[in-house]
Amino acid sequence: MAVNKVILIGNVGKDPEVRYSAPGQGVASFSLATTERGYTSASGVQVPEKTEWHNIVMWGKSAEIAEKYIRKGMQLYIEGKLRTRVWEDKTQIKRYVTEIYVDTFDFLGKKTQ
Repeated sequence: MAVNKVILIGNVGKDPEVRYSAPGQGVASFSLATTERGYTSASGVQVPEKTEWHNIVMWGKSAEIAEKYIRKGMQLYIEGKLRTRVWEDKTQIKRYVTEIYVDTFDFLGKKTQ
């Protein structure tokens, strides 16, 4: 058995970039920030907050909704799966990017910016 499931609650880092393929299939991509709160340990050590940035990809109807409604600063709930792409750049160096392919999402809270 194998499971590839990601659940994130975070803030949109930039407005979605949406592209359409020849048959009209939309693809939206944007960044999402998740932040772990900082704290002070029992021994008095300060641990600062830590922010992770995630590359989000939405397809089809979800991409169309993203184009119309998702904006920088909004808080989203996202469920999806991890995908890693590999390609060679102009100098023949292999590049990797890990993305979250969205299955479902929901709007949370209000726009913060």
